[in-house]
Amino acid sequence: MNAATSGGSSPRNAIVDIGSNSIRLVVFGGAARAPAVLFNEKIMAGLGRGLASGGCFDPEARALALDGLGRFAALVALMQPIEVRAVATAATRDAADGEQFLEAVRALGLPAELLDGDGEAVGAAHGVLSAHPGVSGLVADMGGGSLELARISDGDVHERVSLPLGAIRVAAIRAGGRGQLRKVLRKQIAGLDWLAQVKGQPLYLVGGAWRALARVHMHLADWPLPVLGDYAFSAADARQLKQQVRALGMAQLVAVPGVKPARAVQLDDAAALLAALVTEVSPAQVVISAFGLREGLLFERLDPATRALDPLIEGVRHVVAGQAPLPGQAEALLAWSDAAFPDEPAAERRLRHAACLIAGTSWASSPDFRVIDGEDMALHGSWIGISHADRAVMAMALHVGLGGDPAMPPALLARLAPPERLDRARGWGFALRLAQRLGGSAGARLDRLTLRRDGAGDLELRLPAKAAALVDAAARRRLDRLAQALGCRARVVAK
Repeated sequence: MNAATSGGSSPRNAIVDIGSNSIRLVVFGGAARAPAVLFNEKIMAGLGRGLASGGCFDPEARALALDGLGRFAALVALMQPIEVRAVATAATRDAADGEQFLEAVRALGLPAELLDGDGEAVGAAHGVLSAHPGVSGLVADMGGGSLELARISDGDVHERVSLPLGAIRVAAIRAGGRGQLRKVLRKQIAGLDWLAQVKGQPLYLVGGAWRALARVHMHLADWPLPVLGDYAFSAADARQLKQQVRALGMAQLVAVPGVKPARAVQLDDAAALLAALVTEVSPAQVVISAFGLREGLLFERLDPATRALDPLIEGVRHVVAGQAPLPGQAEALLAWSDAAFPDEPAAERRLRHAACLIAGTSWASSPDFRVIDGEDMALHGSWIGISHADRAVMAMALHVGLGGDPAMPPALLARLAPPERLDRARGWGFALRLAQRLGGSAGARLDRLTLRRDGAGDLELRLPAKAAALVDAAARRRLDRLAQALGCRARVVAK
């Protein structure tokens, strides 16, 4: 088995993405199932400009691209990743001199290959599936020269199509008059009967222009968590963004945090295409995917067993590796606390698991900042496969579990997650506090101190008589607070 396809740490992998608008070098490391960006550099070369009229690359854009790719080749040689993949997409597919350009790239030392429209659509869809295992919906990857649509469900990529509707081309279409873009889009998707299957499902957006557009939505909504991955908004908001972007104008767009001038000039067209697409496919909501083509290419190399791993848990494990006081402490704590939450959905248990992993690193923080550091790690960590509400739930558990005031969590949590989920997370936090009082850092020994729910649903802590001294007044208070959070009574049984 290739080391890069197995579970655990992944060797560094480099991907050079030669797009119609930008060219990017990304070097990945971290866990194989949860790749982390170690290096990321971009060139706004604009290779797709001018293709419609001349058929060949604009000489200046071509020269800029090759200069930047020469730097990328030198960086790759210096970093020595285990594997380098350089893929070219729509502009190179369409250019009359595309093959000559690829030969020039190969001469620089980069193994350039041409990715067809189908491969680009599948790669982007795999990127979304990598970050959102098991979801169903429509993936829309907008680059500079093309728009890839793909239907995903049951962990697989199904029907897909590549349309000539990238950011550069949309501007030319809209110049033809009001309503022209929607008319062209409707014509191009007219025969795609499979799009009816994604009606009412999420629309997952991939691409730099979409991400910049999401930054604008965050700014207008005064959203308290500036994390793009899994940021979501309604289809109605997507349609309204078209008017809002136009009303803001360029000066205000470039002032939005995270929006670069090179992207700001595309936002009017990106918002128009999103509005048209949402009108045609009627999604339940719009979700920004942090993963796309590059991550999808990595995902395609993984063996089935590694693909099946949870990217959240693998990512957190990699980050906290070596920081747990005892090996297996988080898993022991998770198993011990399971009895307190017998009907908990699997999707919630994985968040409790991640919170247990993060809680084990608290010793590395100053006692005065353990609560803040735990909350910050949950909210702002580079985690995969969790929504903003999920981050808030983890932060609530860590706020309580690491000693924060249960009645005074960070105010933003109430904006990110519903009260019932935050209440559940408080219970997780009380379980963490109880375990800490009972077993200290010896999480693996908690199996001697058993939690269970009796027939009436009350919480029972069972332990050997010789260990009864562990349940002092403070431990009893923590047990009672956990029971109160669960809506039941508590008792201690020492035998």
